[in-house]
Amino acid sequence: MGRLFWKFFLCILLAQVAATIGVGGVFWLRDQARQRATPVLDSGPPAAIALDAAAATLRHGGLPALRSLLPDMRRPQLFVLDAARHELLGRAVPAELMHAVERELRDGAQAGDSAVWRGARRLVGPGGEQYIAFVSRGFGRQIGRDAGRQDGLRDGIGPDTLTPGLGPGPGPRRRIGQSVVIGATVLASLLFAALLAWYFSRPIRALRSAFEAAAAGDLAPRFGPGAKGGDELVDLGRDFDRMSARLRALMDGQRRLLHDVSHELRSPLARMQAALGLAHQQPDKIGITLERIERESNRMDKLIGELLTLSRLEASPDVLRREPVDLVELVDGLVADARFEAGQARAADDHGAALRVDFDADDSVNVSGDPDLLWSALENVVRNAARHGAPGGVVAVSVRAVDGVARVEVCDRGPGIAPEDLSAIFQPFFRSGASRTGVDGHGLGLAIAQRVVQAHDGEIVVANRDGGGLQVTITLPAAGR
Repeated sequence: MGRLFWKFFLCILLAQVAATIGVGGVFWLRDQARQRATPVLDSGPPAAIALDAAAATLRHGGLPALRSLLPDMRRPQLFVLDAARHELLGRAVPAELMHAVERELRDGAQAGDSAVWRGARRLVGPGGEQYIAFVSRGFGRQIGRDAGRQDGLRDGIGPDTLTPGLGPGPGPRRRIGQSVVIGATVLASLLFAALLAWYFSRPIRALRSAFEAAAAGDLAPRFGPGAKGGDELVDLGRDFDRMSARLRALMDGQRRLLHDVSHELRSPLARMQAALGLAHQQPDKIGITLERIERESNRMDKLIGELLTLSRLEASPDVLRREPVDLVELVDGLVADARFEAGQARAADDHGAALRVDFDADDSVNVSGDPDLLWSALENVVRNAARHGAPGGVVAVSVRAVDGVARVEVCDRGPGIAPEDLSAIFQPFFRSGASRTGVDGHGLGLAIAQRVVQAHDGEIVVANRDGGGLQVTITLPAAGR
């Protein structure tokens, strides 16, 4: 067990001990208050009735009848002293109460007949014996002590075993019972505290093991949906699983990105080195070599620019610059560029059919965002459609405003994307099998487009069209929404 377990254990145990002491202290104080209550004489009508009953019993039944009556007189409680000032049942009479009885008898002797209403009275037995009877209040536990004394007398326990003023002392059985109860209470407290401490410390120990494994490079989930319970500690374990899975995905993405960047840069560098070698070997072809070096340099510059844009979007996903942008005007310029490039491609290949780019839009569709980033995202989508569209086919571009949402659709009739590659199309440097050959590009266009659209609180969706081709749908919040 670790230190955390013992901390939980001691805290819970101390709380239980404090609660036990508090509750026990309340009962102890109440018991002490009862024991310390000052007994007083009772001089009311019930006391007078009790004294009359004692006088009649003594006169007609004698001392045995009076002795048998006393245990039954519990409310009010009746005490009778003989001439030696010994109580008939052996009950102890406090000195303060005895002084009050004597004072009451003196006052009654002076008052004459009115003494019958007082709390103490002299009784005379059949043989002329003198007794003093009185009724007292303040002995809340006297009844139980009387019963205990009578049971003790019947069981052969002499007066020497009785505690004066308290009745019979606790016997061996009672002491053993009290010890058993105390021992069971302590054992239950220890067991309960240990179980609670184990319950609280177990998931924390598991979390510590998971953190140690993560520090060593192992980011595999360790809690998962199979973790039992629904408290905050279990939720913390599930959150750790999600965090480790996210970290593992980021690390894998960074390693893959580094590998892809190295691969993409190696190819143009290799071609540039080959061109330089050719220039050294054949100086008469220096012009062709320089054109090749310039083309490869432009490719590297474009790749680095796209990487910087992607890195900036991933590092700061929020758009820092927002201004009104007319999507119709923006996309119209992109469509004009795509038509020009399609015409240039046809001029370079006399046997190829012209690619037509159609544009359909509302009068005005406004959004709020960064015009440069939006231009980059939409340009990547439109140029991809123009590159991958079938020769002689049609690329349809539309811009609409529907229910407060700006909707841009770009459709082509190219080879489309394999269904198993649709989920990975937005990953950097990913190119589907149908487009890995024959088309220039690095696989960063759609990745940049997705980051830009998400930074503008929008959504981009790619789907294959019926009959072949690809459809890219971009939705953005319209301005003023």
